[in-house]
Amino acid sequence: MAVEPAAHTQFQELRMTRVQSDRERNLIQRAHATLPGGNLGNVSYDLVIERGEGSRIWDASGNEYIDYLLGSGPMIVGHSHPEVVEAVREQLSKGTTFFANNEHAILLAEEIVSAVACAEKVRFSSTGSEATLYAMRAARAYRGRDKILKFEGGFHGMNDYALMSMGPSEPAEFPHPVPDSAGIPRSVRDEVLIAPFNDLDTTRRIIEEHHEEIGGVIVEPFQRLIPPQPGFLQGLRQLTAEFGLPLIFDEVVTGFRFAYGGAQEYYGVTPDICTLGKAVAGGFPLTAVAGREDIMAHMDSDSAPADGFMPQIGTLSGNPVAAVAGLKTLEILRRPGAYEAMRASGTRLKSGLQRMLDEAEIPARVTGEAVLFDVFFTDEEITDYRSTLSADAAMMGRFNAGVIERGVFKGASKFYVSAAHTEADVEQTLEAFRGAIEDMR
Repeated sequence: MAVEPAAHTQFQELRMTRVQSDRERNLIQRAHATLPGGNLGNVSYDLVIERGEGSRIWDASGNEYIDYLLGSGPMIVGHSHPEVVEAVREQLSKGTTFFANNEHAILLAEEIVSAVACAEKVRFSSTGSEATLYAMRAARAYRGRDKILKFEGGFHGMNDYALMSMGPSEPAEFPHPVPDSAGIPRSVRDEVLIAPFNDLDTTRRIIEEHHEEIGGVIVEPFQRLIPPQPGFLQGLRQLTAEFGLPLIFDEVVTGFRFAYGGAQEYYGVTPDICTLGKAVAGGFPLTAVAGREDIMAHMDSDSAPADGFMPQIGTLSGNPVAAVAGLKTLEILRRPGAYEAMRASGTRLKSGLQRMLDEAEIPARVTGEAVLFDVFFTDEEITDYRSTLSADAAMMGRFNAGVIERGVFKGASKFYVSAAHTEADVEQTLEAFRGAIEDMR
């Protein structure tokens, strides 16, 4: 899942130059007539994507793009991967959902437990917003406390607790939250504390003051595009353990992407609970909460105390179509060289983009990891949400429009690198960077 609040304005320049068919224009008009804002609530570009194959997508006017949005991440092995498609096709003839156990969901749960360090038990849901909501609820049930501590700028989906200080235009003094959406009860603000990412000292002060009220701490181990500074995640792990607070890693984005065992393998830090999504289901609606057995036991009516049971029900949770797609996707990712190839492609793109910007004397920081990165147009080092506010949004809009115009598709932020991206894709993308930067000069 992703929120792209500035995408519509960033796409205006592109709309003037992109070849657009009468059919696509008609579809866009119909979208504006029936959908709020004329879009699905994700990216708000005025275009219609018609199909995808491998690393490429095509819009309804026939324009072809190298895709670095990847459906906001799920298409980690590429669009319409023939093995995933065949596995799904076989399952479709046997049934799509049963609201009961099925073999594929059981096998996928076993694979998650095998791969992910914190996972002793697994529960499936359908969206990242559900997964993070259930993870926070499980932590509160375990602790018997109400407050959740999250980090400013962290994205945990669309539930009320997650939409606190996710992207405030006027941040408040820590630990006070700022709601990111209308319609959230004022009472929710009283149950969320906000800390700065990569600032262990301030986080410790907040926890020391409020630890008796805190049910759990949730963090993206890699916050949007910001890597953890050395020692931050290790220190956070020690701090939460010291006060007996469940630590939740939101790995909806990083799970099975940064490494097969996710960010907790990549950074060498094991939380108590994690959420998984995107890459785990191969483009189908399936997510998971995974964690310590004693915490996950609150979802088991036979194991939880009477006042500690936490029901978790979803009509499509763990459906066999999504589960079989996930199993096949993970099988592909386990093959030798898959992660090395993704990192090699991303490293060339990252270093090439930074080099071109430096040569053009455009102040910019290419930030992130090889498999997931983007650029901030600023001289300031990017270490937390507030430092991202120094970036020039207009320059970002021009850059995004420039690369999309040259056949490289991305959202308002983030380049997702997939196992389907080829050396030719990388070369073409670097040329698109070069042209967009030249226009910006």
